[in-house]
Amino acid sequence: MINKYFSKLSGNIPYGLIHAVAFLWVIFPGTAHAEKAEVVDRIVAIVNDDIIPLFELEQAFKPYAEKIRSLGYPPDKEQEMLFKVRGDILSQLIDQKLTDQETGKARIVVGEKEIHSTIERIRESNFYTDGDMRKALEKQGLTMEEFRKRIKEEILRSRLLNSEVKSKIVITKEEIKSYYENNRDLYRGGKKYHLKNILLKIPEIGDESKGSDVKKKIESVLAKLKAGQPFEKMAAKYSESSSASEGGNLGVFEEDVLSPQIREAIKGMKAGEFTSVLDTDLGCQIFFVQEITELPGKSLEEATPEIEEKLFKEIVNKKFQSWLEDLRKRSHIKIIK
Repeated sequence: MINKYFSKLSGNIPYGLIHAVAFLWVIFPGTAHAEKAEVVDRIVAIVNDDIIPLFELEQAFKPYAEKIRSLGYPPDKEQEMLFKVRGDILSQLIDQKLTDQETGKARIVVGEKEIHSTIERIRESNFYTDGDMRKALEKQGLTMEEFRKRIKEEILRSRLLNSEVKSKIVITKEEIKSYYENNRDLYRGGKKYHLKNILLKIPEIGDESKGSDVKKKIESVLAKLKAGQPFEKMAAKYSESSSASEGGNLGVFEEDVLSPQIREAIKGMKAGEFTSVLDTDLGCQIFFVQEITELPGKSLEEATPEIEEKLFKEIVNKKFQSWLEDLRKRSHIKIIK
């Protein structure tokens, strides 16, 4: 079958021959002439004794390409983004091949029971039935067998990462204390805001008079609020946000997740107050502070587990990248354009 072509080239095939095979040809039964051959696939990269076929790259690239094309960029910008993302994905596939090869050398083994348990945890955490999960996989173009293979590869890579990188990392008390002292703002506490809004959208293209009309309308809404009209009533009547029917209720947000514009607008405000009209990316908005909750700060002792995890992740990422770069230098990698 065509879909079983060259998952791996044998180490016995000389590199010179591999380099020469830029395309794979399939002669249909009964044909005797080369001109009737059909191009099925080609090699886009050679990684030691493995190859990455175009089909594998295109499968990984497809969802990103569809997303980029849906964003409506100008043709030149779209092509630039497609080219960059495609290159990034090829680089990731090369890294995956290298780590897979290293797991083989390290003789790391993953049993079927462990794969099954991992899939069950994923299914249960998403509240999927077995049928729901299969349908979700189908939407991604995956069969259950392909999904099981991916899970196995991820477990193998995780174990390799643990043996090559994680097990060699030690976070000292001095490093934790230094991070705490240098980032006191993160642990001195903060605020949570329960916000509501009134949103009037401005047309994206064309008629400037419509944009002017929107601004006049929201200024009149602001005047009614200042005159004592309830915010919830004004939101339900005038707002174009999805939360209008709920009185403009947006929910509760920690201070540091709000945009700088909104954070500055509500700075120093008290519960029950509203902002002036803000010209935002979504349109003209008025924000209402329903409630403010003070968040207590954290001592060094309280912050230690969080800091330790953060530093560990940072060091793991750096060491893993360094390990990959060293692995690349020691490997035979050729990208075929």
